[in-house]
Amino acid sequence: MSLNVDRAGLAFTFKGGMLPMTVMELTSADPERIRDQLAGKLSQSPAFFQHTPVVLNVEKLDEPHLALERICAVCRAHKLLPVAVRGGPDPVKQSAWALGLGWFPPQEIKPRNLESVAADTQPAKEDTFAAARHEETPASNGGRIYRGTVRSGQQLTAPEGDLVVVGSVNAGAEVLAAGNIHVYGALRGRALAGIHGDHDASIFCRELHAELLSVAGNYKRLEDVDPRLLSQPVQVRLSDDQLSIASMS
Repeated sequence: MSLNVDRAGLAFTFKGGMLPMTVMELTSADPERIRDQLAGKLSQSPAFFQHTPVVLNVEKLDEPHLALERICAVCRAHKLLPVAVRGGPDPVKQSAWALGLGWFPPQEIKPRNLESVAADTQPAKEDTFAAARHEETPASNGGRIYRGTVRSGQQLTAPEGDLVVVGSVNAGAEVLAAGNIHVYGALRGRALAGIHGDHDASIFCRELHAELLSVAGNYKRLEDVDPRLLSQPVQVRLSDDQLSIASMS
């Protein structure tokens, strides 16, 4: 007997996918130490802490009875949303499940540190301005000019002014600025302008493929961007407190 299924009546379908996700690698199990460091990070980049989903990586901890519930509460108090835990012994796994979090087994290859990773020596094929090494120049307004490719895993910040990238921003990289962000190449990673709340900040790029765009805490993810704007030179700014993306071609 054959069974006919009306696809129009399906409530959902499962699909595999690769979503951009921030990993918070814990080197301390003390919730108060984590709270203090998050408070410092929040003062530097408040736009980043806007309900950002994070995976808590506990592979470096030797704590079979981790205070996971308290750590998650600290994260949520700083507008981070723990969605899963990576690593840890069986009690940590059971705690994660009890809290409604996912659990991932430890990685065989450790991820690179977002804040201290060095630039790769070989340029990516898709880079518009490929370079074996980068150069940096301070800008007159307290900003930063970066000549080269921002590699996957790197975080580049201009905490006092504009950030200019004379090159591309690869997927998995992150650029942040107190003022505007200018990318004279492909923007494939995360770009956060106006991180201290400047509503007049903008993001400019030569080719849009960004995983996430944010101006003064207002953000859009790649899936929210009009497909007609992809691969185009665009300006991203706030208009009536809404993120607006307009083609510059």
